Amino acid sequence: MVLLLIFLVTPVLLAFGLGFTNAKLSSPKPAEIVGISNFEKLLKFSKVEVSTTSTEPEAIYAEVRKLTKPGSGTPYEGMSILRGSIASDGMSGSFFLAGDPLFWKSLRNTVFFAVIVAPLQGGLALLLALLVNSRIRGRIFFRTVFFLPVVTSMVVVSILWLFMYQEYGLANNFLNFFLPNYQPKNFLADTSTALPAIIFMSVWQGVGFHMLIWLSGLQTIPAEQYEAARVDGANGLQVFRHVTWPGLRNTFVFILVTITIAAFGLFTQIAVMTQGGPLDSTTTIIYHAFWTGTRKQMIGYSSAIALIFFIIVVTISLLQKRLTRERD
Repeated sequence: MVLLLIFLVTPVLLAFGLGFTNAKLSSPKPAEIVGISNFEKLLKFSKVEVSTTSTEPEAIYAEVRKLTKPGSGTPYEGMSILRGSIASDGMSGSFFLAGDPLFWKSLRNTVFFAVIVAPLQGGLALLLALLVNSRIRGRIFFRTVFFLPVVTSMVVVSILWLFMYQEYGLANNFLNFFLPNYQPKNFLADTSTALPAIIFMSVWQGVGFHMLIWLSGLQTIPAEQYEAARVDGANGLQVFRHVTWPGLRNTFVFILVTITIAAFGLFTQIAVMTQGGPLDSTTTIIYHAFWTGTRKQMIGYSSAIALIFFIIVVTISLLQKRLTRERD
């Protein structure tokens, strides 16, 4: 209890408290309470339409800078461009502004990662569990092989895949072997492939753990139910639908929640492989909080990011449990 209090409860309480201050790591000035200003900056988001008499794109951006300039007195003061578009005539444009554009980019990347990883890793883990649970030769060997990446350090795995994803790495050589006209590329240096590459590696590394969870769930289903289904003439798909899947409901809920929480906590792969790049295409909420707190030394603002992350994860977990609860 003492260790939990020191290393778990105390940091959480500090994060809650520091989120309402302007604390900095190495500032000689004491931290001051700033209320909810950190959260206002993080969550500030708006859309603005601008127009000009000039057809030069720079004129449109100049109008946006006037609206967001500190001291302008507009509702958009202090905000930055998240994304926008200019009309074909070049005289008007539509822009999304945010108090912290990187936070919204990191939230988008984190949600995209979780939405793809949760069903992909969970489904693949179930297929592997069904495979190693069947009466095939060498199933103990397959269980060991599938689980090996899980017990390997994520830092080591990230470094290995970092080399594999380089222009002349193993991944490009593999693709070039099957696609003769394939042009090698550095997957982690391209904004369109960096995050998918990390998703692929993360699924490969974590699928073995959830395979074991599915396997433990499969082994709790009574054999008599399978025998009764076969006596009734059920085929393999019908057995899975009416016997296996209902018996895995609690396991499914557990795996869905744990994969989602782990996916939202994506950090190590980003810190080792991309540092949030290229062009912030792989920055996640956790990495944004880490970079803000340690590099910019804005520990108060970083704590506010961590607090919002905590609320998001708890909300999604409760929503998942409610949507997947067993109904009468």
